[in-house]
Amino acid sequence: MSEFAKVPGQVETKEAFGETTVVVDRGQIREACAYARDELGFTMLLDIVAADYLHWAGKGVSGYIGTPTGRDLNLPMTQGLQALPEPKPARFSLSYHLLALRQGAPRLRLQCWLEDGDEIASVVSVWPSADWLEREQYDLMGVRFQGHPNLARLLMDDDWEGHPLRKDYPIGGEPVRFSPAE
Repeated sequence: MSEFAKVPGQVETKEAFGETTVVVDRGQIREACAYARDELGFTMLLDIVAADYLHWAGKGVSGYIGTPTGRDLNLPMTQGLQALPEPKPARFSLSYHLLALRQGAPRLRLQCWLEDGDEIASVVSVWPSADWLEREQYDLMGVRFQGHPNLARLLMDDDWEGHPLRKDYPIGGEPVRFSPAE
């Protein structure tokens, strides 16, 4: 039995790219983080990252087909719909990247899935450094952390509307003035 099988709320465990990913039930993320810190020795929270999978694997999405020799970047093209990605369990993926400060320790990612509007428990009580990391994900992606001591904007102005790293954020900008006469 893997040491990661006992992580609270564990849904599945994956190994890829030199990293172990433990998918955790959203309702038990705080317990999973505390277990990883206290029982498995992952004492350092490196980052919290949200990814938006809006319309992932939807109709009309195609991609590059890789070959053993790679792909020719000088000849960009698509091969049609043969390379549709697998559907994701929810719109947002929230990943906690952890590191154990011991020789030969693996990298660990605790991952959970959220829909738009779902809240997730804050892990500031487990790692105080999560304070700014959670505020960043709230500000840029709109992920709400329940129990966070000061969930306020970090990078954008307080009156900013929306969350600029979401895929449904409108692309555009403010009009530019080219002369003082306008």
